[in-house]
Amino acid sequence: MSERTVALAGNPNAGKSTVFNELTSMHRHTGNWIGKTVDIKGGRFYYKFNDYTVYDLPGTYSLFSASPEEKLAEDFIKNKNADCTVCVIDSTLLERSLVLAYQVLSLTDRAVVLLNLCDEAKRKGIYIDEEKLSLILGVPVVKATARSGKGINELLEKIHLITTGALKPAPRTDCKNIYEKAKETAEKCTSVYKENRGSILDKFLLGKYTSFISMAIVFTLLLLITVKLSNYPSELLKTGFDLIEERLGTGLLSLGASAFFCDMLVHGVLRVLFWVVSVMLPPMAIFFPLFALLEDFGLLPRIAFNLDRGFEKCSACGKQALTCCMGLGCNAVGVTGTRIIDSKRERLIAIVTNSMIPCNGRFPVLIAVISMFFSAKPLWAALILLSFLILSLAVTMLSSLLLGKTLLKGKASPFIMEMPPFRRPQFFKTVINSMKEKVVFVLFRAVAVAAPAGLIIFLLAHFTVNGASLLSYISGALDPIGKAMGLDGVILLAFLLGFPANEIVIPIILMGYLSSVTLSDYSSLDSLFTVLADNGWTVKTALCVCVFSLFHFPCSTTLITIFRETKSIKWSAVSFLLPFITGTVLCMLINAVF
Repeated sequence: MSERTVALAGNPNAGKSTVFNELTSMHRHTGNWIGKTVDIKGGRFYYKFNDYTVYDLPGTYSLFSASPEEKLAEDFIKNKNADCTVCVIDSTLLERSLVLAYQVLSLTDRAVVLLNLCDEAKRKGIYIDEEKLSLILGVPVVKATARSGKGINELLEKIHLITTGALKPAPRTDCKNIYEKAKETAEKCTSVYKENRGSILDKFLLGKYTSFISMAIVFTLLLLITVKLSNYPSELLKTGFDLIEERLGTGLLSLGASAFFCDMLVHGVLRVLFWVVSVMLPPMAIFFPLFALLEDFGLLPRIAFNLDRGFEKCSACGKQALTCCMGLGCNAVGVTGTRIIDSKRERLIAIVTNSMIPCNGRFPVLIAVISMFFSAKPLWAALILLSFLILSLAVTMLSSLLLGKTLLKGKASPFIMEMPPFRRPQFFKTVINSMKEKVVFVLFRAVAVAAPAGLIIFLLAHFTVNGASLLSYISGALDPIGKAMGLDGVILLAFLLGFPANEIVIPIILMGYLSSVTLSDYSSLDSLFTVLADNGWTVKTALCVCVFSLFHFPCSTTLITIFRETKSIKWSAVSFLLPFITGTVLCMLINAVF
C-alpha cells in the first residue's frame, strides 16, 4: 500500500469543491459564485489499496497571472509534482475551460480531464464528444455530474491507472496560441442541438429598474417566512424545557441538594441556556437553510453584482458585497471570505466593516424586539427587519467610504465577475449541510457561552453588598452612559457581557431586571414585553436596542478572526471601535430626537 497525491484544478464555479467533497466525504461548503476557494484545502480518500491525498486548488481562469489564487495554483502544480492532476471543466463553457486545461497540460504529463456539470449541458442542448476530446488532448476524459455523484467512480479508476503507471504519461502541450487551440478544440468536440435563450429571471434580477426591487422582494419573503414560522417551534421547545426544569428541580431537591444550588443550576444556568435554544434555534433552522438554497440556486452573485457600483463609489471593491452576504451567516466567516479581494487596502476595508452586517446571533434579538414593540404581524415585522438590514448596508458603505478617504486612501479596483448559471438546488443535501455546518455549529457556540454567562449573572444578582446586588452596582455605574444612548445600565451591561456571543444579550437583560427573582416565562413575547415595559422600555428604547444590536463591537470569535487575518493589533482595534462608536453616536442621535 502506498500514498499518492492528487490535485484538483479548474475555473471558479466549475464544481471543484463538489468533486473534492465526493472524493473525501468532507462536505466542504460550496457556493454558486466565484472565489469560494481562496486557499488550498487537503483531504484523503482510499481506492484499491492506495491512500490518496487530494488538494483542492483555488479556482482560477489562468495559471500565468499575478493574482494570488492563480499564483498559488501554478506554484502547486509546478513544484509539488502531484501524481495526478484533475482538471475540472464546466461542460457548458468548454472553450473557456480548455484554456486552463491546456495550461495544466503544459506543466504536467499526468492528468485527467473531468467534464463536470453534464446535466446542465444536457438541459442546454450541449453535447461533447469525450472520446474525440481525449484523442486531441492526449489524456483521459471523464463525463460527470459531481453534485449527484455520477462519474466519480470512473474518475477514481482513471486516477488509479495514472498514479500506478498503467497509463503512459501524456506528452506535454505547447502553451503558444492557447486561446486559438481552445476555440478549435471546442468546435471539433461540441455540438448544440437546442437553442439557448437568455434568462428571464436575469432580466428581472439584474435589470436597471428592477434589480433592487427584486432584491427587496426576495429578502422580504425570506424574512417573512423566518418570522412567521419561528414562533411555533419556540412554543414547543418552551413546553419541553418547562417540563425538564420542573422534573430536574424536584429531582435535585429529593436527592438532598441545597435550595441555593438547585436555584443556581435550574433557574440560573439552565434557564438562560433554554432561552438561547428555544428563541434562537427556530429562526436559525429556518433562515440558514433557505439562505443556503438561494445561494445554491445562484442568487447571491446577482446580489453582489447589483451592489458592485455602490461599493465602487465608496472606494471599495465590488467583491465586498460577497463578503457582506457571508457575514449574514457569521461575521467571522465574512472576515475570512475577504481573502477573495486582491487589494490589501480594499481587503482591510471589508474586514473592518464586516461586523456592521448583522450575523445570525443578532437576528433573534431583532425579531423579538420588533415583534414586541413595532408590529406583531409577520409581514410588517419582516419589512421592518428588512429596513434594518438596508440601514446596516448603508452604514457599511458609508464607513467604507470614510476609511477609503482617511486611513485607507486609494481608488477602487475593477471587479470582473462571471455570472454563474441558475442551478436547481439540491434541496435535501443543501438543507442538511446547512443545518450541520451553520445551525449546529453556531448553536453549540452560543450554548457554550450561555451556560457560564447564566452562572455569572445569577451570582452577580444574588451576592449583595450593603443590601444591594453586585449586578445592580455595575448596572448602576453604567446607567448614565446608557441613558444618554436611549438605553440603560442593564442593557449596556448585557451587551458587554454578550461579547463572547450576541445570542445571550436578551436573557442577560431579563436576568438583570429580575435580579431579585429568577427568570420566569422566557419564551412568551407577551410576558417579555411586560417585563421590559415595567422596566421603562418604550418604542425609543426598542429602536435604540435594535440600532445598537446592529452596530456595536464584534463578538469575540469575529475579533479573534480579524486579528488572525490582519496580524495587526491596530486594525483589530479599528474593527472593534468603528462599529461601537457608530452605534453609540446613532443611539445618542435617536435619543436626542425623541
